[in-house]
This record gives sequence, structure tokens and C-alpha cells, in this order.
Amino acid sequence: MSSQREQSIRRVSAPEITTRKGGEPVVCLTAYTAPMAEMLDAHCDLLLVGDSVGMVLHGLPDTVGVTLDMMILHGQAVMRGARRAMVVVDMPFGSYESSPEQAFANASRVLKETGCQAIKLESGPMIAETVAFLVRRGIPVMGHVGLRPQAVNVDGAFKAKGKTEDERLRVLAEAEATADAGAFAVVVEGVAEGLAREITEAIHVPTIGIGASAACDGQILVTDDMLGMFDWTPRFVRRYADLKGEIGSAVGAWAADVRARRFPGEAETYWSKRPVGG
Repeated sequence: MSSQREQSIRRVSAPEITTRKGGEPVVCLTAYTAPMAEMLDAHCDLLLVGDSVGMVLHGLPDTVGVTLDMMILHGQAVMRGARRAMVVVDMPFGSYESSPEQAFANASRVLKETGCQAIKLESGPMIAETVAFLVRRGIPVMGHVGLRPQAVNVDGAFKAKGKTEDERLRVLAEAEATADAGAFAVVVEGVAEGLAREITEAIHVPTIGIGASAACDGQILVTDDMLGMFDWTPRFVRRYADLKGEIGSAVGAWAADVRARRFPGEAETYWSKRPVGG
């Protein structure tokens, strides 16, 4: 019966996300593991297996060191935990930039090996051609403009975008080109409210904001930031919990019980059903 129920649940699709343009905001969060995906699934329209996994779970300084195999491994885990939400997997740095053909080979591998519904790529100046190439070949694409984490070595740091007129025009043009090439949605990261609003009004697909104000058609955050798993969080994050503090308190209490021989107690101990030697 459980397998029949699972089969009857239909996942949110790329076209459904696109139809949300200007309507009910699209709710998105990151997920990297099966248990977290299962917890988020009922609340989110879209789960992103972001290359932020490199920083959040693997302790990397940025996303540049994330590999395709890492993204596939975490994508498989999230697909095991999610049943309803659309699952999108990030294409990591170096897996799609050299040519549309390279992008298709790697993106098709991601879809085949994870079962996810779409991929996301950062929309630099030359990416529109790749987006169109993938979409024509049956791979739904989510774009990403504004602050692009994979370009951290060019920018020197994670910097908000659109502060100068030239930069504003460039980000707007990249968003328009990405949408026109066939992306079903575009993540807009680290831009001022005015530019976020301008992009949202200019393109015909939903904008998913992260540090881009409420002007966007939806919102996404790194789940671990929102849950308070780190001492520092970006300015645009609102903490809805303090899980790091709660985990620290719980582990401290357990360690104290172990040292005082209060754990394990009778309730956590297996007992013989017959006397020893009987």
C-alpha cells in the first residue's frame, strides 16, 4: 500500500513552476541528504541540491572544489527523501562552461543517475547558448544571475551585484538572455531591490530570490543557514531556529550523563530473560 501511495504522488514539474510567474510565491530550499529532503518535502515547491553542499557539509572554502560525482551522490540522496517537490541539481564549476556539448553530456548524466527533474547553472555572459542547447534536448534548466558563487576567484569575494550602471545592465541582460533561451526559472542572488524588481518585471519566467528582496516571484535559502547551524549567516538570512545551540546542549547533556554513568540506564539496557548459568 505504501508503494502505491508513493506512486500516486505527482512531483511538481518545471512547467508548473513557470506558471507561478506573478502568482503565489515559489517556496524553495536547499537539500543535500535524504532525511532533510523528507522533512522539507511537504513545505517546498522546489528543492535545490546546491553546490553549496561543498561549504555546508564538506567544509570547503567555496563552491569551486565541488565535483560532478559529489553532486550526483547528494542528488541521489535527496531523490530518495523527496516525493512531491521538484528536485533540481546544481551543475558544478567546470562541468558545463567549455561547450554546450560538454554541458549536455554532464547534465544528462546527472538526470540519468539521480532521477532529478532539472539542473541549474550559473548564467555568465556565454551561457544562453548552452541553456537553449540543453532545453532543445529535453533537459529543463534553471538559471542563476547576480552574485555567482562559482565566479568567486574572479570577483575576489562574494560581492553583491548591480551597484554600478554597467553591472546593472549586464546582470539584467544575462537574466533576459537566460529566460529567452528557455530556462523555466532564474535564481537572482545578491542584488538590490530595484534591480531584482526590474529583472522580475523584464522576464517571463519566475525569479527566485536569495538576497534579492521580496520583489522576486519566489525565495530560496540555504536550509542550514535558516535553521541556525552556523555562527555567522549572511545579512539576507532570517534565522528560524538555533539548531547549533540546541545540538550543542543535547550533546553536552549526553556527554555529562556518560561521564557520570547515568547513561545507559535501565531503559536503554538489554536484560537476559533467564538467570545467567540457568
